[in-house]
Amino acid sequence: MSKLKISVVSYLNSKPFIYGLEHSDLMNEIDLQLDIPSTCAQKLMDGIVDIGLVPVAIIPKLKEAHIISDYCIGAVGKVASVCLYSEVPLNEIKTILLDYQSRTSVTLVKVLAREHWKISPEWQNASENFENSVSGTTAAVIIGDRTFGLENKYTYCYDLAEEWQKLTGLPFVFAAWVSNKKLSEEFIQKFNSALKIGLQNIKSISKSIQEQNQYLTNVDYYLTQNINYSLDEPKREGLARFLTYLKSL
Repeated sequence: MSKLKISVVSYLNSKPFIYGLEHSDLMNEIDLQLDIPSTCAQKLMDGIVDIGLVPVAIIPKLKEAHIISDYCIGAVGKVASVCLYSEVPLNEIKTILLDYQSRTSVTLVKVLAREHWKISPEWQNASENFENSVSGTTAAVIIGDRTFGLENKYTYCYDLAEEWQKLTGLPFVFAAWVSNKKLSEEFIQKFNSALKIGLQNIKSISKSIQEQNQYLTNVDYYLTQNINYSLDEPKREGLARFLTYLKSL
């Protein structure tokens, strides 16, 4: 039997999921690939993989989409790793550079600009090393591990998950486990059990990562306080609201 191909985001926030999968019997049944969010999305859309931890903004683009897990990459309030950085306040921003690694965050900042901040900046798709281009009235959306250490680099930092909650009163889902075909209930149960293993070991995982001094952040606080992994009803409601906004962009 051929292995199911799975693409998972390689960011810090996915480490518990990766740990759970790698420490389960499921590894005999899957081909696990580590990618940036936009690559996860493209692989799932192109049928290169069967399952992806993908930016939720791509769900409507899939010919067939099944959310197969009760776990996600979400946030209730500040997420700390998806932010708009600027040297001027929102009403003075003229241009916003959009992180090439994400689809959901790019869409989210456009929703916030229109619905919450009431601004109409020029949008520019960014390329590698754009993180140093924040200057004057040019701001940038930066996501993932590259945000660690930027807390005090720029005058203004707007956390997009926190801003979303101000707008809607709901938590935000950045990425969900989605398959592009129907999978057996047996596999889905084993898959969720594997993910649960990782989340149950999050303290030891964060301690091990912190000892490596690989990230410029408090790993334990980030994984246990900023990231919220349960795809519960409030997050499902937030996801539905986001997908509704998506249709009007």
